[in-house]
Amino acid sequence: MNVQPVMLPQGWEARWDAAAGATIYVDQATGHSQWEVPTRPSFPSNNPSVSPPAPTGPAAAAVAHHGKRRQYPTAQMAEVYGGPAQQQAQQPAYGAPGFQQPQQAGYPGQEQPAQPQLFTPGMEQQQPAFQQPAYPQQGGVDQVTGQFQNLNVGAQGYGGGAQQQPGYGQQAYAEPKQLHPVNTVNLIGMQPDVRGLDAAPPQALLPSNASVTNSAFIYPDPSYQRCTLASMPTTQSLLNKSKLPLALVMAPYRSYRESDGDEPVPVVSDSVIARCRRCRVYINPFVTFTEGGNRWKCCMCGLSNEVPQLFDWDSRENKPADRWARKELNHSVVEFIAPTEYMVRPPQPPVYCFVIDVSQAAIQNGMVATAARAILESLDNIPNEDKRTKVAFIAVSTSLHFFSLPAGANAESSMLVVSDLADVFLPKPVDLLVNLTESRPAIENLLGKLSDMFQNTHTVGNALGSALQAAHELIGKIGGKIIALSASLPTIGTGALKARDDPKLLGTSKESSLLQAASSFYKTFAIECSKSQVSVDMFLFSSQYTDVATLSCLPRYTSGQTYLYPGFNASRSEEAIKFATEFGKVLATPVGLEAVIRVRASRGIRMSAFHGNFFIRSTDLLALPVLPLDQNYVIELQLEEDLKQPFVVLQTAVLHTTCYGERRIRVITQALPTTDSIAQLYASADQVAITSFLTNKAVEKCMSGSSLDDARNLVTNRLSDMLQVYKNQVAGSAGASAQLAIPANLSLLPLLACGLVKHVGLREGATIPPDLRAYAQDLLTTLPCQSLVPYIHARFYSLHNMPAEAGTIGEHGVILPPALNLTSERLERHGLFLIEDGQNIFLWVGQEAVPRLVQDVFDLPSYAELTGGKFTMPVLDNPFNQRVNAIIAKTRELRRGVYRPYLYVVKSDAEPALRSWALSLLIEDRMDHMSSYAQYLTRVKNKINGGS
Repeated sequence: MNVQPVMLPQGWEARWDAAAGATIYVDQATGHSQWEVPTRPSFPSNNPSVSPPAPTGPAAAAVAHHGKRRQYPTAQMAEVYGGPAQQQAQQPAYGAPGFQQPQQAGYPGQEQPAQPQLFTPGMEQQQPAFQQPAYPQQGGVDQVTGQFQNLNVGAQGYGGGAQQQPGYGQQAYAEPKQLHPVNTVNLIGMQPDVRGLDAAPPQALLPSNASVTNSAFIYPDPSYQRCTLASMPTTQSLLNKSKLPLALVMAPYRSYRESDGDEPVPVVSDSVIARCRRCRVYINPFVTFTEGGNRWKCCMCGLSNEVPQLFDWDSRENKPADRWARKELNHSVVEFIAPTEYMVRPPQPPVYCFVIDVSQAAIQNGMVATAARAILESLDNIPNEDKRTKVAFIAVSTSLHFFSLPAGANAESSMLVVSDLADVFLPKPVDLLVNLTESRPAIENLLGKLSDMFQNTHTVGNALGSALQAAHELIGKIGGKIIALSASLPTIGTGALKARDDPKLLGTSKESSLLQAASSFYKTFAIECSKSQVSVDMFLFSSQYTDVATLSCLPRYTSGQTYLYPGFNASRSEEAIKFATEFGKVLATPVGLEAVIRVRASRGIRMSAFHGNFFIRSTDLLALPVLPLDQNYVIELQLEEDLKQPFVVLQTAVLHTTCYGERRIRVITQALPTTDSIAQLYASADQVAITSFLTNKAVEKCMSGSSLDDARNLVTNRLSDMLQVYKNQVAGSAGASAQLAIPANLSLLPLLACGLVKHVGLREGATIPPDLRAYAQDLLTTLPCQSLVPYIHARFYSLHNMPAEAGTIGEHGVILPPALNLTSERLERHGLFLIEDGQNIFLWVGQEAVPRLVQDVFDLPSYAELTGGKFTMPVLDNPFNQRVNAIIAKTRELRRGVYRPYLYVVKSDAEPALRSWALSLLIEDRMDHMSSYAQYLTRVKNKINGGS
C-alpha cells in the first residue's frame, strides 16, 4: 500500500510498533503515545492557563448530544423515584385529594412512548444531526481496488478533514466526567411510588466520543440486555466492598411486536463480518478506526485489525458504500447473515415431535381432544415458509403408539404399537417423521380421529420416559423440538416416578427436597437431547401430583419451557381456551435452532456463573437446541484485574438458524463507563436487574438442597448488606439510625424483595402444593424482566372510579388506569378492582357494589346473583362494560410471552380460599405468618443497625 507522508504537529514523531504491527505516534515532550494521528496541539495538564480548543464538527455535536442526555438524571431523578424527603412531605399521598399526576412516560395508566431507543426517557429520539463523511467518487467497478489502496493517511484521512470524521484518530478531550446524581431517600414511613417500576434504568454515561458514530441507537434497549450496574467498578475489591451484584440480565431473542412500537433488529445482509483476530469480538460502534480508516482498533483487547475491503462496498448496487451508514457501526443490536464457515452442516429444518399421553386421565379431562384440535388449527401457522418442516406423533399410555403418515393427496394414517418399554425401537424406517406439506392429508386425518381412537380406553399408566426416548431416536439425527403433553405421573417404563408429595414435609426445612429432581434420568436424558440439538417442552395437566420439579429438568437443560394446567378439564371453556391459545402460540412462534450464546467482555472481566434454561457446553458457551422467544438469562461477572480504561464493552453473540433456514448471528453490544466511586455504583444500580439476579440466586439456593427459609434469607441478607454499605459509605450515617437510607434509583428494590420472599415460589406456608411451587420457580427464572416484575409485584387498578379516559383507545392503544399500592387499604366495600400478575387476573367485587355496577359489568341484576371463580366476561352494549373488557384484553396482551391469564371473579364475602389467593398478591399487607411491607423494612433496618 502506498502511504503518503503524514503531517504531524510540532513535537510529535511517528514510530513503527513491530509487536502491534502498526504505527504509533509519540509526544517527545511527555512520552505519551497513541494509535491515532495527532491533529491538534498537546496541552500539558500542569499548565492551567492553557486550555485546548473547543471541539468542532461531529465532536462538538457529540458533546452537545451527550450533554442533553446527562441533564435528565439531574433534573428528573427525584421526580421519577419519589424525590428528597422534603419534596415528598409536600406531595399528597397517591390518590389523595390534591395529588397531581406527573406527566412522566412509563407509569401505569400512561402509555409508553413508541419504543424508546435509549435508556433515558425524555431524550430526543430522532437521529442527531450528523454529517457523514463523503465517499470519494470514482468511476467504474475496476477502480474500486485502487480506491481502497490509495486512501490518504493522516490529517486528511478518509473522505475529508480529520475533525469531520468520527473515530479516525480522535483523542478524548479532558472533559468533566458525567456523573449520576446521588439522591438519598428514607423509606421508613414513606409509601412506595409503584409507578417507578416502569421507569427506565439508569443511563450508561459514556464519554462523548466513545462511539465511532453519533447514532442514537448505540445503547441496547433494556428489554434485550441490561446490567445490574450502569457503571463498571474499576476493581473487584471495590465491587466486593459495595456488596452490589454485577450481572447481565438478558432476553436476546425477545419478541418483536409492532403494536408496541418495536423496531425490527437491523440485518447486515452483505456477509461482510469484521471480527477481532485475537478476542473474536464483532465490530461495533465502540471501535476506533486508525491509519486513515484502513484498520480498526478493538474496543476490548486493543488489537489493530484490518478493515475488510468489502466493508465499504455495496454488493447489491455494485458501487462504493458509505461506511458510516453501516448498521453495525450505528446500532447496539444487529443481526448478521452468517456465511458458510459458520455452519457445521446445512441449516436444519424445523422439526416437531408430539408425544401425547392417551391414558384414561388424559382422555377423560379432554386434554387429547383439545390438543389435537389445537394442532389441527395451527398447521398453517407452524413455521414452514420453505416447505421443509417435519412433524411426527407418538401416543403413549402403557405402550407406545407410532403413526405412519404417508405422503399423498388421499393418504390416511395408520397406527403401529410397540409394547417393549425397556428397549425402545422404531417400528418402521419411513413415514414416521414426515414433511408437513407433503403428508398434510394424512396428518389432518390423524388429528381428526386421535381422540376417538382412545375414547374407550381404561388404561391407567404413563410410560412418558420411554416415549421421550423414542422421540429422541426419531428426530435426534436432525434435531428439533419434542412437545410432550402429559396428564398423569409417569409410572412405568424408563424414568418412572412415584408420588412423593408428603403433606408432612410442607412448611418444614425438608420441603425443598420436593423441589429437587427425584430421578437422574431426566437430567441425563436432557443432556443427550442437547447434544443432538433436541429441545423439550412440557405441558402438564394432572389433577393430582405430577412431579413438576423432576419433569421440568428436561426443559431446563434443553432450553425449553414448562407449562402447567393444574386440575385441567376441557369442559370448562375458560380452561380449554387458555390451553388452546397458549399451545397455538407456542406452535406458531418462530424460534431459533441449534443456537449457542457467548458473552465477551473487555480485558479483565470474565463470566463466572450462568442462570437460565440451557446447557453449558464449555466454560462460557451456552448451548440451546432451540432458542425460544422471550426467555430470560442471567450471567454473573467478575473482575480478574483492575480496569484502567474509561469504559468497558460487553458483547453477547447468539449464533442460530432461523425457522426459514438462514444462519444468523445476533450481536448485542453494551458499553459501560468505569468508576472508582462507590457512590456512583449505587447511583447507577438497576433495581429491576438486581431483582432478576436475586430471584435466580434464591431459586438456585432451593435447587441446591437448601431450605426455602435459606432462600428467603438470601434475598433479605443481600438487600440488607447493600443498604448497610450505602448507609455507612455513601450516606455517611454511622451507627444506629431510625431511618432507612437508600438511593432514589433503588427505592423500590426493598418492595420487590418483599414481594419475592412472599411469592408463591418462595414464601412460607404449609398449604402450597409442591407442583405449584416448582412451576412458580420455573417462571421466576425464565420470565423476562417485563413480565417478572408484575409476577412479583402485581398490578392493582380501581375500576369503579377510574379516570374517564381509562379503558378507551389512546394514541398508543388502550389506556390503563393508574396503578395502586398493593394494600387492602385501597379496597372499598362498594368498589370493583382488578389485580393481575401476568398469570392470573382477579376482578374483586365489593359486597356493597350497587346493582347498576353489577348489571353494567356482569349482566346480572345484583351482587347476590354473582358467582365467584373462573369467569368469561360478557360483552354488553354499555360504555363501562366495554371499557372493563378493553382493560382486561390489554392486560392479557401487555406482557411478552404466550401466557393467557385466567380471569377470576372474587366476591369479597365468599369463597375464602379464592379470596385469600387474591389478597396474597397485596404484598404490602401482613398475611398468615408473613410480615407487612412496613414490618419487612423494619427487619431490614434492624439488620443494618446490627440487630438480628
